[in-house]
Amino acid sequence: MQLAQVEGFVEVARRGNLSRAAETLFITQPALTARLRALEAEVATPLFRRGRRGMTLTEAGRAFLPHAERALRALRDGATIVGQLPIGEALVLGAAPAISTYTLPALLVRFDAARPEARLVVRTGHSEEILDQVVRGDLDVGLIRALHHPDLESLTILEDELVLVADPGHPLARRRRIAPSQLGDARLILFDRTSSFYDLTRNLFRQAGSPPRGVLELDNIDAAKRMVLAGLGVALLPLTAVRDELEAGRLRAIDVVGTPPIERQIVAVRRRERAAWSPAAEAFWTLLREVAEGR
Repeated sequence: MQLAQVEGFVEVARRGNLSRAAETLFITQPALTARLRALEAEVATPLFRRGRRGMTLTEAGRAFLPHAERALRALRDGATIVGQLPIGEALVLGAAPAISTYTLPALLVRFDAARPEARLVVRTGHSEEILDQVVRGDLDVGLIRALHHPDLESLTILEDELVLVADPGHPLARRRRIAPSQLGDARLILFDRTSSFYDLTRNLFRQAGSPPRGVLELDNIDAAKRMVLAGLGVALLPLTAVRDELEAGRLRAIDVVGTPPIERQIVAVRRRERAAWSPAAEAFWTLLREVAEGR
């Protein structure tokens, strides 16, 4: 049901005349007729009786009229309220899924405190997608894993360590430190084949020289974490995603002896030309620089 159809119905009901209603709405008579017919088809009943003296409401039309009038009043009141609101400058951000879930909220809390008038728009996608959107100018700032482009300025804001985790009741979690060969006894939980996490996890098990006894594949980090919490296997997850669960004892980190720490940089990217920087985007970049400097 379209607003134009309801508006046309109410105007014809008020005036009882199709041509005068069409003039009021600044549309042609055939266009108004088409709107009424579409509305009647949607409610599956005639709303008007057409006669020589004009248009009169059917019983169904009389029942529908007060609801249609209330709907129009509500929409007009809403438009008035929106029109009275101050229009803040928009900041359009893009972030990879794990970053938007676990890193971005704290950044936006700080930014909102400093620039409450700014309108925030956040889009998610894989790092490569976010990078392309920043290059095209669709995004002011992107938060992604360490990727670079000659047209973009980048700023490293976080070093996120990947940790192998299991629920406390898992046999590997009880040992805390294990030999690489023991990884072959675990079911491996993988997520998002198109992300860097997938390859990093497979590389860890490849270095162990012993493939896992089973694999469970999912499409996102949160689902993988829930599977680990349920005791279904082990997963290599970003520390930012599991810090709360580790501190609460709901998950345990497993140290694989002889394997180097796996770290991943999270970087912010923006276009190099200053003309592309709005005041809100510049303020957000200043905040990111403070975060990078530990402030």
